[in-house]
Order: sequence, then structure tokens, then C-alpha cells
Amino acid sequence: MDAPVIVAGAGPTGLMLAGELRLAGVDVIVLERLARPTGESRGLGFTTRTMEVFDQRGLLPRFGGIGTSNAGHFGGLPVDFGVLDSVHQAAKTVPQSDTEAVLDGWARELGADLRRDHELLSLQDRGEHVEVTVRMPGGRETRLTASYLIGCDGGRSVVRKAAGFDFPGTAATLEMYLADIKGVDLEPRLIGETFPGGMVMCGPLGDRGVTRIIVCELGTPPRRRTEPPSYAEVAAAWQRITGIDISHAEHEWVSAFGDATRLVTEYRRGRVLLAGDAAHIHLPAGGQGMNTGIQDAVNLGWKLAAVARGTAPPALLDTYHAERHAVGERLMLNTRAQGLLFLGGQEVQPLRDVLAELIRYEEVGRHLAGMVSGLEIRYSVGTGSHPLLGLRMPHLELVGEHRKTSSTGELRAGRGVLFDLADNAVLRGRAADWSDRVDIVTAAPHGVAAGSPLAGTSALLVRPDGHVAWAAPGSHHDLPSALERWFGPSRNR
Repeated sequence: MDAPVIVAGAGPTGLMLAGELRLAGVDVIVLERLARPTGESRGLGFTTRTMEVFDQRGLLPRFGGIGTSNAGHFGGLPVDFGVLDSVHQAAKTVPQSDTEAVLDGWARELGADLRRDHELLSLQDRGEHVEVTVRMPGGRETRLTASYLIGCDGGRSVVRKAAGFDFPGTAATLEMYLADIKGVDLEPRLIGETFPGGMVMCGPLGDRGVTRIIVCELGTPPRRRTEPPSYAEVAAAWQRITGIDISHAEHEWVSAFGDATRLVTEYRRGRVLLAGDAAHIHLPAGGQGMNTGIQDAVNLGWKLAAVARGTAPPALLDTYHAERHAVGERLMLNTRAQGLLFLGGQEVQPLRDVLAELIRYEEVGRHLAGMVSGLEIRYSVGTGSHPLLGLRMPHLELVGEHRKTSSTGELRAGRGVLFDLADNAVLRGRAADWSDRVDIVTAAPHGVAAGSPLAGTSALLVRPDGHVAWAAPGSHHDLPSALERWFGPSRNR
């Protein structure tokens, strides 16, 4: 066996997964077809939930200064994301290439075996392990084996196709252009602006004098391109829609994409699993694609590591599909809705006007902001009345006997955490047999408001991905049952 896990693809999803696996002590080989990163950045910034995830792993300082904002949109209609309950705002100015560089460095520091210029050609699930054929630098082929293979290799995933995953959905109905340009002064259209002929969006990228533009001309059929469009095509479409000539600008890079929407029917087939764009493609509305992939990886990493180490049964991997496929369905729903609002033409204007009225109600704005940011996600972790069950643990300041800490800081190690907030020795005794996988933190909460969902909480069991799996009072099952469900049998069984 060459490694317990092979990951195909060194984009943000694959790199995040590699880091999560190494954090849990599991060896991983990452295969990447490209010899070096392209430096191109379709994704820009990350959502509030991804900010929380990166903070949870101590990664935010690696990005340097991050421009953040509570301003957002749903299908081009302004939404105030400040109504969300989080200590973070969404990042707006971080290119995907920077995100990949940070995650690459983190995964390598943790010991991930990242092999660039290694292209996965084929695979076979042998039941007890997976074999993959790989083309190495120079064209020579080799075969590698692993207990599990994870496809993080994008929308045209070789892993998905070779393993026979069903990928139903709708084909692209239009083509959109993206370009980063210099030498032109454009009025920012950060959430997009609709015209009779289509939609355009633009805004500055940092302080380098670069402007990102996105163009969608109505009636433009999708094309199967073998290379990017010319900048002349992009500038001509911009002028037809807006009347503004930008043909004199210098372009850094140009790309085209469509509005195809597809979601695999299963995230796992035997020893092969999918994450990120390999599992779901959609219109990039609200910048959700990269963020959803990163969160796929954080959900899967600790589960896969536990199974690979033998501390949890393989059935734990079934919860990955159960939890993340539902997220994928919501992603397909909201991006298709945003596509209609963005790109539906003048006949959709009455719908835009009505929805703009509704968004003024805080409850509606909160619902849409939660959907796009990922903060609405609640997993089925068991029955109970505690309001945080299944949700992600909010940031909580804690005061112990000899130190100050926080819920976010205690999750840095990528282990489960039992927060004993009432100094309950009996409770700690019940969790002691899982101390090889779950940290026990005894500390008093600080600054909990009377109306907070944490008010009156005496204990919380939090999974390595930050989601609350058990709480007291309020869970209808005991702590050992929750520990065994999520972390496997106790070491004394």
C-alpha cells in the first residue's frame, strides 16, 4: 500500500483535505496533473463560513491583511450579511491562487506528499483497496495503491467518470466571460448590473490596478471551447451590452464558463469518494463553489482519517454523503435561482422587484445570507432540544483555572472536543475512554448573553469539523452514545 489515502487534485479542496488528513496523522499522496499552479483565480475571497473554518485551523494569519465586508447579494439584489451571527465577515479580495498557496504550504508542513506533474489516468476499486494508474513527469506510467481514493479533480473529474458516478443535472444554456484587465477606469459594479442585452459585473482586485470583469450577453449559446476566448470577444460583448469601449485595456487572463448545474447522486462509491467541483458544478453565483469544496473537505477529512486509522467503522463515511449531498442540493437550488435573477432578461424584472421588497425584511435577508454563506447548515446528529445541535459551534471565550482560551482555539488540533462548562467530574469520567480521540476542556464560558443559544449550556461535544454533536441539557441521548457514534468504540471495548 503506497498510502492510506490518495487525493486527485491539488486545488483548494484537495489541499484542504490533505491538510485535514495529516492533522489527524494519516499519510496522504496528492496527485496533481499540472506541473505548477497557473496563478489564475476564478474564485475570489471566501464566505463567512470558510473564514470560520480557516480560523478554526489557525490559517487566517497566513493570508496577511484580508479585506472583509458585510455587503453581499442574492442574484444581484443587495443583501446585508451583517445580520448573521458570526465573529467574521466574508473575505472579498483574496485571489484563489493565494488560497491555494496558503493551503499548499500548510499541507506540506504537515507532511502531505504532494506530487505535481502526476496525472491520474485510470482507477480500479478492488474491494479491499484502490489501484490507480498515473502518468509521471517524462511520460512514464506507474501504479499506486491506497485504501481510499478521493476525487478533488474538478468539474471534468477523471475520478468521477472512471468510477462510474451518476452526474445528473442540466447542461449549460449560455456562455459567460471572465477577464482581469489593466489600463481602464470602470465604475464598480460589485453585485452586477443588468441591461437589456445582458449582465456585467466589475470591481478592483486589490491595489494592483487590476479590474475583474464578468460579462454575460443574452442569447449567446454555450460553446465547447478547447482554449480560452480572445480578449477581443470579451471587449466586444462588453461594448454591445454597456456601450463602453474597453478594447484598449491590457488583459492578464481571460476565461469562459457556463451555467451547467449538476450534482452526483452519491458522494461515495465503495472506496472512491468525491469532493468539491468533482461532485457538484453550478453557476458561480456568490462565489460558493470553492467554499463549498473546502467545507466538503473539512467534513470528510476527520471521518476518513478515523476510518483509515481503524478507530471508527467504515459506516462513518456514509455520513459524509448524508450530510454533504443535502448541502449540494441547496447549493444547486440557490445558484439556479440566482441565475434566473441575474440572467433571466427583462421579463424577470417584476420578480426582481418583488424579491427586493422582501429582502428589506430582516428575517428574509438573514435567510438568504445564511443560504449563500453556508451558516444555515445543520447536520442530523441526533434528537434533542438544544438549539445548537447539528450547527457549527459559535466562537466562545473560555476561562479555565490557569488560562484563557476559546472554542475556536481548542479546535485547532483537528480533534473532537468535549467542553465541560460546569466542572462536572462525572461527565469527564464518562468521556475518559475516548481521550485518545477527544480532548476534554474544563472552563467557564465568558461573555454569554442571556438570549444566546449557549445560555444555560453545561457541556458540548464538538466534532473536529466544528459541528455540535451533543449538548447538555438538551440532547435526548447520553454522552457515551454520541461519542461512540462519531468517534468509534471506546478504547476499552
